[in-house]
Amino acid sequence: MTEPTTLPTSPPPRAVERTTIGETARSQLAHGGGVLLTGPAGIGRTTLVSQLVAELRGRGHRILRCSPSPADEHTPYLGLIDLLADLGDHAFAALAPHERAVLDRALLRSAEPARDDPGARNVTAGGRDALVLRIAVRKVLALLCGAGPLLLVVDDAQWLDRPTADILTHLARRADPGMSVLATVRSGEGPESFPAGLGDRGGVLDLCPRPARRITVPPMTAHEVAELLERHDQPSWPGRLVARLHEASGGNPRAALELSSALDERVRLEGAELPDPAEPLPVPHSLRRPILDRIGALPDRARRTLVVAGVAVRPTVQLLRRAGRTHAPCDLDACVRQGLIGGLAASDHATIRFLDPLTPMVLRAETPYEQVLDAHRALADASDDPVERAHHIARLAAGPDPVVAGRLAAAATAARRRGAPGTAARLGRLAAEYTPAGQTDVDIDRRLTAAQDAIEAGDLGFARQLAHEVLGDARRAADRVSAWNVVIDSCGQAMAEISDVFPEALRDAAGDPGLLAQLHYRMSWRAWMVGGSAARAHVHAVRAAGLAARTGDRRTELMALTQRAALELFLGLPQAEATLAAALAAPHDAHAMTHHNGPLYLKHRFHLVRDELDEARSELRTLVYRLRQRGSADSLSQCLIGLAQVEIERGRCRPALTIARQSLRITEEAGLSQGPAWYAVALAETAGGSLSRALAAAEAAERHSEDDNDRLFLPRALHAAGRIALFAGQYERAAELLRRTGELETAQGQQDPATRRWHADLAEALAAVGAPDEAEAVLLAGRRKAAQLGRPGVLATLDRAEAAIDVARGRPARAAGTLEHAATRLRTIGYPLEEARTRVALGRVRRLLGDEPAARAAFSGALRVFTMADARPWVATTRAERDRAEDGRTRVPEGGSWSDHLTSTERSVVTRVAQGATNREIAAGLVVSVKTVEAALTRAYRKLGAKSRVDITRMVMAQPTA
Repeated sequence: MTEPTTLPTSPPPRAVERTTIGETARSQLAHGGGVLLTGPAGIGRTTLVSQLVAELRGRGHRILRCSPSPADEHTPYLGLIDLLADLGDHAFAALAPHERAVLDRALLRSAEPARDDPGARNVTAGGRDALVLRIAVRKVLALLCGAGPLLLVVDDAQWLDRPTADILTHLARRADPGMSVLATVRSGEGPESFPAGLGDRGGVLDLCPRPARRITVPPMTAHEVAELLERHDQPSWPGRLVARLHEASGGNPRAALELSSALDERVRLEGAELPDPAEPLPVPHSLRRPILDRIGALPDRARRTLVVAGVAVRPTVQLLRRAGRTHAPCDLDACVRQGLIGGLAASDHATIRFLDPLTPMVLRAETPYEQVLDAHRALADASDDPVERAHHIARLAAGPDPVVAGRLAAAATAARRRGAPGTAARLGRLAAEYTPAGQTDVDIDRRLTAAQDAIEAGDLGFARQLAHEVLGDARRAADRVSAWNVVIDSCGQAMAEISDVFPEALRDAAGDPGLLAQLHYRMSWRAWMVGGSAARAHVHAVRAAGLAARTGDRRTELMALTQRAALELFLGLPQAEATLAAALAAPHDAHAMTHHNGPLYLKHRFHLVRDELDEARSELRTLVYRLRQRGSADSLSQCLIGLAQVEIERGRCRPALTIARQSLRITEEAGLSQGPAWYAVALAETAGGSLSRALAAAEAAERHSEDDNDRLFLPRALHAAGRIALFAGQYERAAELLRRTGELETAQGQQDPATRRWHADLAEALAAVGAPDEAEAVLLAGRRKAAQLGRPGVLATLDRAEAAIDVARGRPARAAGTLEHAATRLRTIGYPLEEARTRVALGRVRRLLGDEPAARAAFSGALRVFTMADARPWVATTRAERDRAEDGRTRVPEGGSWSDHLTSTERSVVTRVAQGATNREIAAGLVVSVKTVEAALTRAYRKLGAKSRVDITRMVMAQPTA
C-alpha cells in the first residue's frame, strides 16, 4: 500500500460503535424499505448515519445524501439539488426533452427563467410541471437502481424544504425495488421539531418506502460514554465521575463531551479539585443557555414551582401541592409548553420527568441560595417518604448532627428494602458524614453497610472507596476484615490484582473462626480463578463451611456449601448432590438465595449436566424475575448469562441473543468484569447471529479474561473461539484453541465432561487436521468419565466425534451409522442444535459415499431444525450444502482443494466470505483496504469459476481447507 501524499494532522476520533441499533437499521435497509432515526440534538443520529453509509457503500450501495439546515427549509428544491448534485449527465440520458428541461430548472442546471415564465411558477406551485418533475426524478432513480442498490439519505429531515419533501413522499409510495431511504429527525424539543414541509400527520416517516421502521436512537450507556471520552482525548476521570457525567448528560454524547470539557477546564486551568459527590458539575454556556432561555420564558410563579420540583428527589404534583405550590398543575403545564418537563400523567402521584437532566442543576445554580433552602424546608415538612425527607433534612443541616444522621440511616434502610441499593449506599454515606466525631464505631458500621449496598448496586468503585475509608479508621478486627471483604468482592473476576489483600486480612482476623470462615470462602474463589486449582479451592470451601457452621454464620455457610457443591460437580465427586441439598436446606438466607454464587443459581447447573433443560430454564427465569425486582447487577448479569446458554441449548437462538446482549449491557453500565458477558454473546452470535461478530465477542472475552488473569472463564472463551473456527472450517486454528481449552480445564481438575463440553469439539478438530489417534485419546477419556457419571447428552456428542475419526481413517460407512444413531439420541434428549449439527455431518458423509438423495435428506432435516431455531449462520451454510448438487456451475478446479489455487491473501478473503463477513469487516480483520479485498475476491471468483458469494460458501463448505 502506498503512503498518501498528505496526512491529516489530527484525525477525527473513531466513533463509538453502537452495535444493536446499527444492526437493526442495517437489517432493515438490506432488503429495501426505509429507516427513520429519531432522537434529540446531540444523541448521535448523524454519526450513526455516517457509519451505516460507510458500511452500505462498502457493500455496493450507491448513496445520494442531503443534510438540510434551518436556513434551507424555505428554499424550494434545495434538498433535491443536494441529493442529485453528484450525478453526471449520463444519469439523465433516459429523460424526454421536456422532462429534462423541467428537472434542469428545478436543479438550477439551466439559465434562470424569466419572472413571467409559467413553467417556473408551475414547478414550484404544484402545476403540470410539478408532476413532470416527479416523473423525471423517479426515472433517474430507477435508472440508478438498475445498476445496483440505491440508498437515499436525508439527515435532519425536519428542515427539508416542502417541494423536495413532496417529491420524496411521492417516490416512497412508488419506490422501485432496490431503493431504500434512511432519514433522521430531531425530536423532543417541542413543535418546532416537526418538519414544516410534511404537514401535521405522518411526517418524516412518509419519506420512507414500505416497509418502514422508526428507530429511536437511545442514550449511550455509561460504558459507551467512557469510551467516547477516551476517544476524544478527554481526561481519564475516575469511574464514579464518569458515572456522574453519564447521568448529568442523560447519555447524550454531545452533552457528555461538553460537560467533560468544562470540568477539565475548571480543574486544569483554575486548579480546582475534582467535585465532591454533593457538588454540582460545571455546566458550559452552550448547554446552559438553551435551558435558561426556556426558564426565562416562564411566569414567576411557574419558575418557583419548577425550583421546588428540581430540588425534590421524586417530584410529584401531590408533593408539590403539600409543599405549598397550590397551583402546581397550571404551573407545570407552562413548563411542559416550554419543553422543560414531559407531559403530565393523569395521576398526581406520577413522577415529574425533566426532559433534560441538566435542567435541575442549572436551575439550582441560577436560583438564590435562600430560595433553594426554602424549597428544601418545604419538602422536608411535606414529604411522608423517609428517603425524600432525609435528603432535605441533610441539606438543611449545618454540620454533624445525631438526629439527622439517624434519619439518614433509617432512610437508607427504607431504600434497601425497596430494592434501591444505590440510593441506600448514598444515604448511608451521608449518615456516616453527619455522625458526630465521638461515635466512631457507629460511623464505621454505617460506611460498611453503605459499601455493601454499593456492591449490590454494582457501584464497585464507590464500595472500594468506602472500604478504604474504614481501613484508615477501624481498629476492631471484625470491621477491618469486613472492609477487606468489600475490597475482595468489588474486584469481580480480577482477583489476581488483590493478591496482597489476603495476608493483611488473615493477620487482622487473628485466628477468629467466624472471620476466618469469610476469608476461606473468598480464598476458595481465588484458588480456582487465579490459581487454577479446583482441588485447592475445594479445601478452602470445606473449611469455610465448617467454620461458619460452628460460629452460626448461616450466610457464609450457605455460600461456602454452594461453592463446595460446584467444585465437587466439576471434580466429578459423588457427594456433590448431597452438598447442594445441604445448601438448599432451611434455614435460608435471603442474600444467599438470590446471589449468583448461591444455591438456587447453582441448582440450574445440576439440571444442565443431567440434560434437564426445561428445569434449568425454569429455575433461572424465576431467579431473574426476583433479581429484576431487587438484586445486584452482578447477580442479574450472571443469571442472564446462564439463561442465554440454556436457551441456546434449547434451540431458541433469537431470545438467547437478546438475553446475552442484555447481560453485556448490564455489565458495561455497572462497570463489572466483562469476560463472562462477552463469552455469552459469543455463544449466542455463533448460534443465531453472525460468525464474524461471534469471533469478535470471543476475542473480547479472551482479552478481558487475560487482563483479569481469570483462569475460570479463560478456557470458556477459548472454547467459544475454537468452536467458531471449527464451524468455519479453520481446523488448524480450531485444534490449537481447543487443545489449549482442554489443557486448562484438565489442569484445573475437571472430571465431569458435562460441566465444560469441549471434548467432542476437540476430537472433531483433531480428526479434521489428520490426528485421529490424538482425537481418539480425547474421545476415550471423555467417554469413560461420561459413562461413569451417567451423561447421555455428552455421550451422544462424542458419538459424532467418533464418526469424524472414522471418516479420517477411511471408514465413512461406519461413520454414517454412528451419526444416524447420535442424531436420534440427541433429538430424544432434547438438544435441537446438536441434533441438526449431527445431521449436517451425516449429509457430508452420505455425499462422500455417493448417496446424494440420502445426503439431501440429511441436509433438509438439519435445515428444518436450524430454521425453527432461527440459527441464521447454520441456515445459510446448510442450505448451500443441500443445494450444491443442483448447481453445476460451481466446481472446484481440478487438481486438489480450492485453496490450492489461491494466494494466501485470496484464501483468507474467501474463508471470511464463507463465514458471512462483509468486505469492510474482512478488510478490518486483515488490516488491508476494502479495495484490496475486492480485488482479491475478483481474482478468486475467476480462478474458482464462482459467480457469487453463495457459490464461494458452497465451495468452502464442500471442501473445507485443513
